[in-house]
Amino acid sequence: MIAYERIKKLAKEQHFSNLQAVAEKSGIAKNLIYSWKKKQPTNDSLKAVAIALHTTTDYLNGLTDNPDIPGKPEKHGLTWQDLDMPYGGEIPDELKGMYRALAEQYVKDHPDSLKK
Repeated sequence: MIAYERIKKLAKEQHFSNLQAVAEKSGIAKNLIYSWKKKQPTNDSLKAVAIALHTTTDYLNGLTDNPDIPGKPEKHGLTWQDLDMPYGGEIPDELKGMYRALAEQYVKDHPDSLKK
């Protein structure tokens, strides 16, 4: 089935060790994705996998060839999602101050780093 093949492809691109790892991240039974070789997944299970793989159910079902989520900026480099962080690619407001303080301290400790 189309969903199985596309999940397998995205899992490989996103460096999952196997489809069981995708299932685990999706919160579904660990061997459920393998059963989709022969049968259609439920909407809820497919949605969970799409979220874990940062794609849409339309892509997994073969309704579009574009795996990107509409309206979401294209990836350019490393994002929080690549690091398996739940921030959706944006730094939460409550962490911005902490990161600013870390950066300021780093510059104080390494003033030559700004000259590069």
